[in-house]
Amino acid sequence: MTTLLHISASPRGADSESLAIAETFLSAYRSAHPDVAVDHWDLWDGSLPQFGPVATAAKMAVFGGASFTSAQAAVWEDVKATFERFDRADRYLFSVPMWNAGVPYILKQFIDVVSQPGMVFGFDPEQGYSGLLHGKKAAVIYTSAVYGPGRGPAFGSDFQASYFDGWLRWAGVTDIDQVEFRPNLATADPEAGRQAAQARARELAKSF
Repeated sequence: MTTLLHISASPRGADSESLAIAETFLSAYRSAHPDVAVDHWDLWDGSLPQFGPVATAAKMAVFGGASFTSAQAAVWEDVKATFERFDRADRYLFSVPMWNAGVPYILKQFIDVVSQPGMVFGFDPEQGYSGLLHGKKAAVIYTSAVYGPGRGPAFGSDFQASYFDGWLRWAGVTDIDQVEFRPNLATADPEAGRQAAQARARELAKSF
């Protein structure tokens, strides 16, 4: 069965613009694809493991072909379980608010946990990296309060979409659509942009 996994990086609940657009997308998606399973992963729910010194040492052991210590083996099981939940889905919906010109740290933590050799990427000393997430499709909702395309540097910079889109492509996901509501606060008429983003989400969901 096809599965869509919604990964949300906003902690703002009912006040979140990215989550509101995601709900519009998912409502339209369920109507158009009633046979597809939909899973929601709130990255703030405490399920993400830390990726600290022991996990880093385990990653380098994988690179070097070394054996794990017992502590490394235990933490690597958590890493594998996180990746496997992610990898089970065929379709991804990411709701990604802008934080300080980039992505929320919880999303970066998710990326650091799952981006492992033999899972998200392969590596060859001569050819470099190769993404392993083949056959996946992603839709990304980008929101920001102040930054917007075409605004001057006083309104911020975009390391949000450039970083996250780059990670998806590096991981092997090249079929990517996006919905933008940027800016959604520092503008005279945020409602026009909100309605446009909602409409884009509904239309994209029907054929996603």
